[in-house]
Amino acid sequence: MKGFLDLAHLGHDGVVDLLGLAGRLAERPEPFALAGRTLGLVFFNPSLRTLASMQVAMAQLGGTSFVITPGSGSWDLETRIGAVMNGKAAEHIREAIPVLASYCDILGVRAFAEGRDLATDLTEPAFGQIAALCDKPLVNLESAANHPCQALADWKTLDDLAVPRRAKFVLSWANHPRALPIAVPAAAAHMAALRGMEVVVLRPEGFALPEPVMQKARDAAAATGGSITETTDRKAAFAGAHVVYVKEWGSTAHYGDAAADAAARAALGDWTLDESWFAGAAPGCRLMHCLPVRRNVAVTDELLDGPRSVVLPQAHNRLVVQRAVLHRLLASRGRAAIAA
Repeated sequence: MKGFLDLAHLGHDGVVDLLGLAGRLAERPEPFALAGRTLGLVFFNPSLRTLASMQVAMAQLGGTSFVITPGSGSWDLETRIGAVMNGKAAEHIREAIPVLASYCDILGVRAFAEGRDLATDLTEPAFGQIAALCDKPLVNLESAANHPCQALADWKTLDDLAVPRRAKFVLSWANHPRALPIAVPAAAAHMAALRGMEVVVLRPEGFALPEPVMQKARDAAAATGGSITETTDRKAAFAGAHVVYVKEWGSTAHYGDAAADAAARAALGDWTLDESWFAGAAPGCRLMHCLPVRRNVAVTDELLDGPRSVVLPQAHNRLVVQRAVLHRLLASRGRAAIAA
């Protein structure tokens, strides 16, 4: 591994191997594995679990970390190529990223979609620039259309629950006051397909996941014997479901148009998941959500606090898997350098 940008780069067997390392580190900690190493973290967007779990994971391996939040304690950073920088941003990533990379051994970056043009966001322009500017291992802490750290933790959660590889996995849209990025649903759909599951994306009209996202998931399913479909039929989607992964995202039919998106979701107040949705699901069907979650908007208290919910173990697994990512990217490099 030269970086951790996408589960697709690892493939099914690579993910399984990395999760094996995560399990070994949980059972047999290596508190000095990354002694003397430094993790740099750049968060263009807010974070709770990602920020805390990356810092704790690095500390548990004996390393240190620093955090840069552009515009809050550091300069606002410009990402556009050819920008005339006469506005708020005082520094460009073309200088900032190489400098920060020179201060650390590995760099993690979170940079959400701009949310204006879907086709552009799907090409990951900001993250692509950052990757080209960084000469150290790079970790994707959520980009415009991907969140591999979350997806890796979700896979481990399914394994912890002993969910069969061929089980039915429902990715269900849920209500939210505003449009959210597609990174998590895109990563979750791909993850479950790569695991070999029967994946059903349940969503209202106008909220279909983009075709490139679905094609990526279909390609993963084809390689593992899984499947992926989309539907607006709740009853059909939940029938026999073993896992329901709830996530909110914006209208792809009105991407970048806040007023049209708000109008589209105005009539979707009944897309708040409650126990009644699970009629017909498999016995013991579990509820997943990446967090943060709007209680009684996306999911009811009854579900989040009930026996179906695994959102807290799912969140804890962020730490478990990211510890393995850091170890794989840095500990092996240290051994190679010593051997040389």
